[in-house]
Amino acid sequence: MTPPDGPTRVALVCFPGIRAFDVTVIGEVWGVDRTDRGVPPFDLRRAAADPAPIPLRGGLSLTPDSTLGWLARADLIVVPGLDDQLTPAPAPVLAALRRAHARSTPIAALCGGAFTLAQAGLLDDRRAVTHWNLTGLLRTHHPQVRISQDALFVHDDNLWTSAGTAAGIDLCLHLVRTAHGAEAAATIARSMVTAPFRTGTQAQFIEHPTPRADRDADTLAAVRAFALTHVAEPHTVASLAARAGMSPRTFARHFQATTGTTPLRWLITQRVAAAQKLLERTDLPLPEVARRTGFGSEITMRQHFATHLSISPRDYRRAFHSRPASAGVDTGSLDP
Repeated sequence: MTPPDGPTRVALVCFPGIRAFDVTVIGEVWGVDRTDRGVPPFDLRRAAADPAPIPLRGGLSLTPDSTLGWLARADLIVVPGLDDQLTPAPAPVLAALRRAHARSTPIAALCGGAFTLAQAGLLDDRRAVTHWNLTGLLRTHHPQVRISQDALFVHDDNLWTSAGTAAGIDLCLHLVRTAHGAEAAATIARSMVTAPFRTGTQAQFIEHPTPRADRDADTLAAVRAFALTHVAEPHTVASLAARAGMSPRTFARHFQATTGTTPLRWLITQRVAAAQKLLERTDLPLPEVARRTGFGSEITMRQHFATHLSISPRDYRRAFHSRPASAGVDTGSLDP
């Protein structure tokens, strides 16, 4: 998404059956004014076909403040998950989503919100994800959807879908990061006290720890901390495994069981995040940014930016560079 000139207009699609948790997440990310901390302004509207209050599970209710016509003005549309995944969305909602998709407005669905997009026919022959426990149900009722088994969130065309609960937070922060830069997403994440950001390709399910696995996890956490504070240095699975006192094979297996991703994939993600910070905060030349973040060359950094962010480092800086800082910016502090 390209940042708009004014406040980013976000539409929260409302209808009976949506999950209170997802509504709260959407409101926490885009409905809180954090402009005093450098976050761009957002204009979040609760758009519905009917102005009547919408009952939510747990004795709560949600009062719409806009009609579905707001979707035509929105820069981003977010669809919450459902308490019952087979809840039919009102026909006007489905029609409004189809029109928005035809306009190429980004649409993001949290958890079971993928079922709503599938009802609208938007996921036909497209990749999508939902909570791992709902995959079979989605396949049964919408066999035309190409389901990704294990990802936290996926992007196909202008459509985003995410897995359950916490993965919805991951997707929301990713959308902020894509449109407004890593610094804005980090500020929101810190205020929400979330864990460090996870990429969409990370596994949904992480092996449940045993006492031995807990000890291994502590060791791996120390290795990750070392890698983050020495991100410019060359690292391999073998070198990280040696620091953990494990064989490379054992290290890689335990690392994936603990984090849901491979050591090298994790390291590349952290290097991209470190480079984003330097591009936003400093005027360092691109080759120096690449050197300080462990990519070695501007070409390698550009390749990974294209893969992870679908943008070049130069264009990223042009879009998100905000305040020049000293050349000594710490790239090791990779909070979300």
